[in-house]
Amino acid sequence: MHVQFREYNSFDLWIWIEFNSVPSHREKEYIEEVFNSWFFLGKLGAFNAENIQVQEVGMELSYMDYDTEAADNSLSALMHNMADFEYERNWGRCWFDLGTSDAIALDILINALKQLSKEYVDIKQLVIGGDNEDWQIDPSRRQAAFYEQEFDN
Repeated sequence: MHVQFREYNSFDLWIWIEFNSVPSHREKEYIEEVFNSWFFLGKLGAFNAENIQVQEVGMELSYMDYDTEAADNSLSALMHNMADFEYERNWGRCWFDLGTSDAIALDILINALKQLSKEYVDIKQLVIGGDNEDWQIDPSRRQAAFYEQEFDN
């Protein structure tokens, strides 16, 4: 799976997946489950690089002292919005407002999709940000993707 970054705006971000063939219903379910899970964790503030105490300790975690006060005092890092996943031919895409979540969120998503691609879904490439020449975004949908969904519910 090739990973490419294009123009990046965390508050108005399209993430594109190119499959090697048109994805099956099951493959779409796998992709959507990964993205929904990732977004749910982001909505709960999981991608907060200011508070990665366990990672900073390293391999010896036995009897680690976790500083809850430091965790409580770190700035929140919350994702804000996600639109529905869309498909056209061998492409899938989804719009996000990543809010104040940190870039570690993207590393985690990439890692998950790389493993998914090895085992379940044949992903040709992941494109983060920018536009897609193969599937243009209607300018009226920029930043409106979620809000349309929000007000329809």
